[in-house]
Amino acid sequence: MLKVNSEIGKLKQVLLHRPGKELENLTPQWLENLLFDDIPWLELAQKEHDDFAEVFRNNGVEVVYLVDLVEETIKQDKIIKEIFINQFIMEAHITSETLKNIVMDYLYSFNDKKMIEVMMSGIRKVEVPSWTKRTLTDHIGDYPFICDPMPNLYFTRDPFSVIGNGISMNKMYTNTRCRETLFSDYVFNYHHEYKHIVDRYYDRNFDLSIEGGDILVLNKKVVAVGVSQRTHPTAIEKLAKNLFYNYETTFETILAFDIPKSRAYMHLDTVFTQIDYDKFTIHNQLDNPIKVYELSRDINRLGKLQVKPIYERLEMILKQYVNEEITLIPCGGGKPIVSEREQWNDGSNTLAIAPGEVIVYSRNYVTNEILQDYGVKIHTIPSSELSRGRGGPRCMSMPLVREDLN
Repeated sequence: MLKVNSEIGKLKQVLLHRPGKELENLTPQWLENLLFDDIPWLELAQKEHDDFAEVFRNNGVEVVYLVDLVEETIKQDKIIKEIFINQFIMEAHITSETLKNIVMDYLYSFNDKKMIEVMMSGIRKVEVPSWTKRTLTDHIGDYPFICDPMPNLYFTRDPFSVIGNGISMNKMYTNTRCRETLFSDYVFNYHHEYKHIVDRYYDRNFDLSIEGGDILVLNKKVVAVGVSQRTHPTAIEKLAKNLFYNYETTFETILAFDIPKSRAYMHLDTVFTQIDYDKFTIHNQLDNPIKVYELSRDINRLGKLQVKPIYERLEMILKQYVNEEITLIPCGGGKPIVSEREQWNDGSNTLAIAPGEVIVYSRNYVTNEILQDYGVKIHTIPSSELSRGRGGPRCMSMPLVREDLN
């Protein structure tokens, strides 16, 4: 069962992806295409990620891994595995029948877990023994991959989102990340523990993009969604209609936050995250007041939405919908140089494992000290390599089960 009715309820189960060899398929020439600014060192990135997972386990949180869930899914039925491989090849844009067969044989040469890891890490042309240059593109082009790597997979927050007892299976903004949703899609379609038990409030085959970093569940009635570079306003409206009309949920309001459309702001959880009943971390350069729109049911038109602009400061908006006097804690304390440096390393992207208890990157020591001054309990993790992907602890985790708040 899935259950996420807040950002801060005691965390019981979380989905992670341990970085794999997809990081070793990053090269300077292709960094921009793959949405990275730098190349992490895999060995240390894995150690840092293992430390991240250990914080969860030490605090009573069950950790499940994406690779393991996909492996369990395709082991159930040979037909599911065959369909999965064929869809992977299709979505990798392999159109040559000869090359399709070559890749199919190559994938079948591995056991199930290794095959999934190969899919995620990308397939280099030189790794496939039977691959030879056949087409004009093969002879002229210098692109080294048959199938692109997916280095952003360790940011499990984005491909799907748990909202209440259902999910939004997200449509990713960039072609680079679109295939990431294939893995969770098969888990929720076929895995014996998850199939047929969750409602889908959005789906990966819809036209417009929405990503999990833009979705924050504030309580059983209110969801905040960022109108960002990667989440389209029409996608938010479709999500709202499904939550309000097409499925039985407790949600009554979506707050659409119109944030700057740039990589520096990326998602709503880059702008702010909830860390306690009454406390949020925020981006140090966030303009306040911020444009916010309330989406709710239109009582006069069945199936339609009422959209109402809200002209208030952020803390007043949050106070209204969270029913608490709100304290906003700027990254780096708002000091220009410190804030810019720590915001670059996602100092405001925290993950609450319980009210007033969060996981943070150790490198953001100024922000961390401020959080402690406000009475927040912090668990620090190393991040010299993980942070190179421009995502923090919230980005790297997808809560599956949280306890409800009192």
